[in-house]
Amino acid sequence: MAGNGLPALGRVKLSDLIPLEGLPSDSYKLSVSTLSQSLAQYSAAIIQLSTSDGALLRSSIESARLYFQHKPSYPPADVIHSDDSREWCKTSGYHADPQQWQENYDFRPGLTPIESSSDIEFEFPPAGLSDIFSLLGRAARDILDAISYYLNLRSSPFTDILDNVPLRNRETSSSVLSVCCHARPSFQGAQHHGLTAQEDGQLGIFSDHEHQVDRSLVTIVKSDKPGLHVRDFHGHWVLVDGDLGPQEAIVYPGLALYQATAGYISPALHRTDIGNQQGGIYGRCSLSFKLMPKSMTNLNCSEMRAAGHGVDDQFQLPVPVDDFMQRSTDQLLNRNNFPTFNFPTAQEGSMKPMMRRRKSNSRSKPLPPSKRLRLEAQRVLKERVQDIADKKGIKLRFCTLKDCENHIQSLDSPCTNIRMEIGWPPGVPFVHPHDLPNKAKIGFLETYEPGWSATHDMELSLIDSGQPSQHTAN
Repeated sequence: MAGNGLPALGRVKLSDLIPLEGLPSDSYKLSVSTLSQSLAQYSAAIIQLSTSDGALLRSSIESARLYFQHKPSYPPADVIHSDDSREWCKTSGYHADPQQWQENYDFRPGLTPIESSSDIEFEFPPAGLSDIFSLLGRAARDILDAISYYLNLRSSPFTDILDNVPLRNRETSSSVLSVCCHARPSFQGAQHHGLTAQEDGQLGIFSDHEHQVDRSLVTIVKSDKPGLHVRDFHGHWVLVDGDLGPQEAIVYPGLALYQATAGYISPALHRTDIGNQQGGIYGRCSLSFKLMPKSMTNLNCSEMRAAGHGVDDQFQLPVPVDDFMQRSTDQLLNRNNFPTFNFPTAQEGSMKPMMRRRKSNSRSKPLPPSKRLRLEAQRVLKERVQDIADKKGIKLRFCTLKDCENHIQSLDSPCTNIRMEIGWPPGVPFVHPHDLPNKAKIGFLETYEPGWSATHDMELSLIDSGQPSQHTAN
């Protein structure tokens, strides 16, 4: 790979990736090769749009700055985002995640109102969202077709799992355009940031508790400031939007494409650095388009088999999209660390990929006790607590940890009735288990799965003593 690898993130013109009838042109083959190798090496690539499209993106980001600047300093409880995977295709409008100091406005055709003359309280969204959605939607489909060409699949192999173009009457888009603002100075969130050392010895403040993986097929991101880091082929974090031109955007693959291609296209792990936003008056604004599969379809690898690619056991059975969206990332990847795959440069003009999988490491480490505890608590929340809430018709809206430490001492607080109706354990703050301290997680699990700690005595003792796990790989 070192000999044939790209020296930097691949740049391709979107106009060169648009397929035409007949034999492929040299520019198309070169662009497809550059795109695919960049995705293999860096899990991302740069696409260059036309001058007019670049101007449209920039004007929409300017509008987003003004939109978020006029939002309240702290969001009301009804717009605080809870990470409910069952609502993945229903997000619309403004929502906020105070703990990550992040605000979003999701535009989803068929669900998001873009104008209302009768409602005097209607809040106008950032400008140009329908035009941006159309622009990036076409770009994402062209990029997906280019990846399919490199994998030697038939033309437009993912059409059956994508939305109709245009949408039919009463259809709602599965894909979504998110207008995002990180670290707005006037946004007084909980500001629970992770402090992470970068490879050059400097410190960066990242907005995410953990590294994020989109569940999209393809994601396209345009931001007004650098800060997006993606993990490359060698496990190093690379700043991918540090030198973007005014007409350029970042593209990276998601988990749905990983599933649909039997793991041949690895999803991008990414994180956002907000530490360099000090002194700004707007924060970091970005546009993110996620090309998503339709909810009532299945992700399967039939096209990969038809093209002669090997399909591992974990990809043999079709996966309903709704089920796929509700599974944990670890379940989807079926391992702690997923492999990346090599896309060697094609020789003698042939574009047929010669992909070789890296051997999976059977001696992978088990998860540490603290992480297993967190994942178990999240599973119980999704399966047990949510079932109780659904049966009682209760909408779970979690508090922030700091606020709810006071709530549990009060008889009249925003979450009192919800905690009583679903049997939330006394003394445990009403927040998502991801944010609970470990001892509170144990109380949460004992309430909804009695006897749970008896089967985890060894791990609980490691957590209580603060000692590292002594598990050895088999």
